[in-house]
Amino acid sequence: MRRNYLKVAVVLALSLFSQLCQAQDSLRLTLPQAEKIFLQQNLSLLAQRYNIDMAKAQVIQAKLYNNPNIQFEGNIYNPQQRKAFNIGNPYGQYTVEVTQLITLAGKRNKQVKMAQTNVLLEESRFFDLLRTLQFTLRSNFYQLYFLQQSINGYALQVSYLEKLNTAHQELLAKGVVTLKDAVRIKSLLYTLKAEQTSLQNQVNEINAELQLLLQNKAPLIPVVNQLDVASELKRYSLASLLDTATASRYDLKEAQQSLVYSQQNYALQKAMAVPDVTLGAQFDKRGSFVDNATFFTVGIDLPFFNRNQGNIKSAKVNIDQSKVVLQLQNETLRKEVQSAYLKAINTNQMIQSFDPGFVQELQKLLVSVTNGFQRKDLSLLEFTDFYESYKDNLVQFYQLQNEQMQAVETLQFAVGKTIFNY
Repeated sequence: MRRNYLKVAVVLALSLFSQLCQAQDSLRLTLPQAEKIFLQQNLSLLAQRYNIDMAKAQVIQAKLYNNPNIQFEGNIYNPQQRKAFNIGNPYGQYTVEVTQLITLAGKRNKQVKMAQTNVLLEESRFFDLLRTLQFTLRSNFYQLYFLQQSINGYALQVSYLEKLNTAHQELLAKGVVTLKDAVRIKSLLYTLKAEQTSLQNQVNEINAELQLLLQNKAPLIPVVNQLDVASELKRYSLASLLDTATASRYDLKEAQQSLVYSQQNYALQKAMAVPDVTLGAQFDKRGSFVDNATFFTVGIDLPFFNRNQGNIKSAKVNIDQSKVVLQLQNETLRKEVQSAYLKAINTNQMIQSFDPGFVQELQKLLVSVTNGFQRKDLSLLEFTDFYESYKDNLVQFYQLQNEQMQAVETLQFAVGKTIFNY
């Protein structure tokens, strides 16, 4: 029996060595390391940060006052004096006028407040994008890890079957075994290889997404520290998670700030109905009732027709719309947290029913069954049935573990922050 386990150890060592050779250019990362690279290099986040900077620049712009306006009017040609550009003494003529637009009803302050609120909106959009991309990163990270575990389980079976297939082909040539038995072994081998390839294709797709998120060309090999989900879930109640989500979710903050922005815009549009005043001074050298005349000017629009009625009504409707969006966002948040919390509880209960040593027991049984088949203690039907059962149970076990971690990450995504101690 020791020799059998020694064979298994050699097979596993060769399998691991082969995988290490293939993955020599791979990047081994823990989840915190992957998140650190993501925060530094993700292009979507870098692009979104520029929106915040642009919004801050608009605050500076909103604080600026209107520029004064100066106008100069001079004589091009004096036919009596036969002089071009005759603007000097004693017969020249020119006028100079300086005007300044004065905004009323607090328009400038209202525009500054709107620009400041827009900065908060862009920051909320940035952090909500960060929340979404982090969820994608973490979800793919765990899915990749458990898929690779399943592939490793397939590799052990395939290595055994390849040896059995080679042996049966030799025995078939000698007439010791039937063609039916040899084909059955080969068929099982091909089936396992096809399923293993399908899993590898899923790994490649997830790796492509992770490479895009991390801006890294090397395939990722996740290094996972198992989380005690049961203990972590006991630390939180549904009510506390809802409170945390209300305080942390940036999509909710964005909806709240959008309502504030709509209210500020409504106040601005009402102020826009108040006409602005233009103040000025004018100097006229020789074109007025006296030489070197000076004048004071005041100008204002008469609000007979356009009192900004349409924009005021549109802004008022936008407030009502923002209130509905905020109410919908609150309800959506509550449902997402509740659903994610129940899913995490249910998947944890399912995992708790599994024996932690289940995989090790399966692998030991695989060795025993393989040796029993080689000793003719088991029929081909019993042998193939076990191999199918082994593969199904192993894949299902890792799928359940993946579902548990996906439920944990979905809950953290719904809450809006990392709440579990990894």
